[in-house]
Amino acid sequence: MEQHNLDVSIVLPCYNEEDHVALEIERIIAAMDASGYRYELIAIDDKSTDNTLARLREAERKYPQVRVVAFRRNGGSGTARRIGTGEARGRIVVWTDADLTYPNEQIPDLVAYLDEHPDVDQVVGARTSEQGRHKLLRVPAKWFIRKLAEWLAGTKIPDLNSGLRAFRRQVALPYLRLLPPGFSCVTTLTLAFLSNQHAIDYIPISYARRSGKSKFHPLRDAYRYLLQVLRMVMYFNPLKVLMPPALWLMGIGVAKGIADVVRYRFHLSTNTVLLFVTGLIIAAVALLADLFVRSRAD
Repeated sequence: MEQHNLDVSIVLPCYNEEDHVALEIERIIAAMDASGYRYELIAIDDKSTDNTLARLREAERKYPQVRVVAFRRNGGSGTARRIGTGEARGRIVVWTDADLTYPNEQIPDLVAYLDEHPDVDQVVGARTSEQGRHKLLRVPAKWFIRKLAEWLAGTKIPDLNSGLRAFRRQVALPYLRLLPPGFSCVTTLTLAFLSNQHAIDYIPISYARRSGKSKFHPLRDAYRYLLQVLRMVMYFNPLKVLMPPALWLMGIGVAKGIADVVRYRFHLSTNTVLLFVTGLIIAAVALLADLFVRSRAD
């Protein structure tokens, strides 16, 4: 296989996927071979406790396009994607999962979309349905976090955390250091691109029920998603997060101060002063954070 100047690098994190990872690899290989793209498939075993690594080694021997990276300890899907992207040889990197949920036969379509639209830096497969477990918790939590991200990023985001996406490697490289180790890495990459005016388009895709046991914890991982959304917007646009509550607190403090002047004959109560000063402090922190962001070279 050609070692440099490949068209596509597909990064496939794997953790305890022994029953279906070979089928997933075969599906990806068949689609990419038919596409005519020069490609590699980087399969990363995240210290699986079953026979996933053995299945990956078999695929590596069978297909010259497959390159296996075996972690010595579990690092999380975000770590796998970050390292895989850093080692990728293709100009376009594709992220996907090995659990048979995503229509990986459409990977060439995502790559072709980027080739046909040079002004777009990332294309995301936007899922048309939610097939995961714990729907009563997942659907409302994801909707709330997505709406928060849309408000903070200032644009519509059809699918914030889809695991199937293709992007230009050179554009993504500066943001790899920001990727967290867990599932929210896909959210992070989306917000990093949007915050720096890199165009993202969305293509509707189907989404199947996963094979094997889900690694997603509805409460813990939803909480991490929420924190990561706030963290990323704070990183790129802290005024968007901090200035609204600062102005509200100062506004309430001023209004209550006027009421105190009328009620207590020009005496201000302690909580009135506290409200205004707290808002003033938050506003000062927001301005300092914004100054730091603007002076930072990303």
